[in-house]
Amino acid sequence: MIKFVVMKQTRKKYTAAFKAEVSLAAIRERESLSEISLRYDVHPTMISNWKKEFLERSSEVFSSAVDKNKINFEVERTSLFAKIGQLEMERDWLKKKHKQLGL
Repeated sequence: MIKFVVMKQTRKKYTAAFKAEVSLAAIRERESLSEISLRYDVHPTMISNWKKEFLERSSEVFSSAVDKNKINFEVERTSLFAKIGQLEMERDWLKKKHKQLGL
């Protein structure tokens, strides 16, 4: 009796730093895509996709700090306004109950 064992392959997960390094190597064009692929053990299509994404999103490097601060400010502002509204409702309810109880 022969038993076959099937091994489940898991996907490789690459760090952002690794993707950036490979993308920069592809952008420099000192080596061909196939050479880069062999050196980093990554499929050429993945390298092309990373390179494309790197070039498309490169402007975010210089603007992201300002944008993130703006987003964080807006999120905090919205939550604070919601809290103010909640506190005003609670205050009004307490005033109403205070009058009803005649205190």
